[in-house]
Amino acid sequence: MLSKAELLLPAGSLVKLKTAILYGADAVYCGGPFMQLRAESAGFSMEKLKEAAAAVHAKGKKLYVTVNSFADNDEIDKLGSYANELYFCGVDAVIVSDIGAASEIKEKCPELELHISTQANTMNYKAARLYHSMGAKRIVLARELNIDKIKRLRDSTPDDLELEAFVHGAMCMSYSGRCLLSSYLAGRSGNRGQCAQTCRWNYYLMEEKRPGEYFKIEESEHGSTI
Repeated sequence: MLSKAELLLPAGSLVKLKTAILYGADAVYCGGPFMQLRAESAGFSMEKLKEAAAAVHAKGKKLYVTVNSFADNDEIDKLGSYANELYFCGVDAVIVSDIGAASEIKEKCPELELHISTQANTMNYKAARLYHSMGAKRIVLARELNIDKIKRLRDSTPDDLELEAFVHGAMCMSYSGRCLLSSYLAGRSGNRGQCAQTCRWNYYLMEEKRPGEYFKIEESEHGSTI
């Protein structure tokens, strides 16, 4: 178990990575060239990952790489060699969503530390224990959990299993990375780092037999109204 909380920040470029370390991050996470759940332009090449690892390690910090898309069959076959590449680049851990991907990475590169992504939506201690039994060092908990639920999960899991929680970030209306709104309305897959944030658009309701009559949908602390 960590002796103190670790402050982990995201970075979409080397400049942002170095800035995060400068301003107090204990660790930084970023996407690599494969299966990362961010826009393609935000992914680091293997050469950039080597540079990033050297930069954070020089400051005594850590580098984690997201491998958090949900994998197709063909992608599973590529994960072993990719995990070993990341390990030899100096990456400290990978953040993974897909249970098959987690299994493959741990089997083919057991030396690489495994963190389970918030996209896996771990909400209970049984799920956390299962990931721990697969070799996970850390669980990034589902964003829906409140403090009381996190405490109960902590009390019911092994001490050497680290727990991580978001204190700031997008709260997807569906499971992060698996929402289909963006795919249907914008042709951009959230599971491939292309989410158009369609859940933040403004919507109106139209009854099918009354075309052209739009009813505004409004939301307050009391709920949604038409």
